[in-house]
Amino acid sequence: MIQIGDTSYAFDDPIVIAAAIGAAAVLLLFVLLIMSVRRAGQSARMVAPMAQQMGMLGQQVRQLSDGQQQLAGGLNHVSEAQAVSQTKMLHLMEQRLADVSKSMGENLEGTSRRTAQSLGELQQRLQTIDKAQANIEKLSGNVLSLQDILSNKQTRGAFGEIQLNDIVGKALPKDSYTLQATLSNGKRADCLIHLPNPPGPIVVDAKFPLEAYEALRKAGTPWETKEAISAFKTSVKAHIRAISERYILDGETADGALMFLPSEAIYAELHSNFPELVREGFAARVWIVSPTTCMATLNTMRAILKDARMRAQAGAIRATLKQLHRDVELVVERVDKLNTHFGQAKGDLDQINTAAERAGKRAARLDNFDFEELAPDEQNVVPLTKPQD
Repeated sequence: MIQIGDTSYAFDDPIVIAAAIGAAAVLLLFVLLIMSVRRAGQSARMVAPMAQQMGMLGQQVRQLSDGQQQLAGGLNHVSEAQAVSQTKMLHLMEQRLADVSKSMGENLEGTSRRTAQSLGELQQRLQTIDKAQANIEKLSGNVLSLQDILSNKQTRGAFGEIQLNDIVGKALPKDSYTLQATLSNGKRADCLIHLPNPPGPIVVDAKFPLEAYEALRKAGTPWETKEAISAFKTSVKAHIRAISERYILDGETADGALMFLPSEAIYAELHSNFPELVREGFAARVWIVSPTTCMATLNTMRAILKDARMRAQAGAIRATLKQLHRDVELVVERVDKLNTHFGQAKGDLDQINTAAERAGKRAARLDNFDFEELAPDEQNVVPLTKPQD
């Protein structure tokens, strides 16, 4: 409540509210007026520096205008220079493009030429590959034929005999061996080498236990391996026994024979994993050889044959040396006689020289008209004696 004189007003009375609002508005107007006066004073104080700055800004604007005019002139100059440069650049680019086109044309021509050459070489190589392919196909057919040969027992034996014949023919003279020789017991040996006694003729027989060896190589289980080992041992033992019984004959052949294995793999397997079979062959006087060791053995036999033939020819060589010694003695005797004849001829030549000197002196006197009487000793004439035989 507000008490004004005798009248009381409540705060929620509209008149009180309107009066309060009007008073607040007047107060606010008064405050704004005071603030405007203050702002005007501050603006007046700030106008002077701003005017000065505006003057300076105008001066800068004029300078900027001048600079803009200069810039416009520079831009015109730059534009002209750019036009000239652009013209030169276009000309240079046209020339460069012409050079590049020419270079590309040359490169393309060279590339096409090299490509054609490469294609020609590629065609030649393809032809070579075709030939190689044909050779491979032919070789494959030969390998299949070899497999067919080795799969048959008889043809496999013939293959071993042919290989043995080739090795023996390269290592020994033709008259030192006989192929398919028949012995006194009726057995036919693949090769009989005629060595001198001792040791005497020795037989070389080819054996090829390929089936047992292949079974040993293909064995996958312990049982298969055991069976293959047993079969391989049985096969090799049978070959050793057959050679020992058929081709070692007292008084006819050497005290031993050779079993030729035409496979280095089987020979290596035998010596690596079955040394007892090799020892059994030694006990039976059968020596197992491969193509390599057979060639070495045959070279040793060739040296033996050469030594035997030299001993057989020793008598003839001794007789020839005796005749040569007699011929040398006759030559020495005839040289001695010739020396004697040379001595006599030398004496005769000396006497001839003496007579020639005297004749020369007399001829000189005659040439000088020297008719004086010759001294008694100068009248002697040297007689020419007949040479003695």
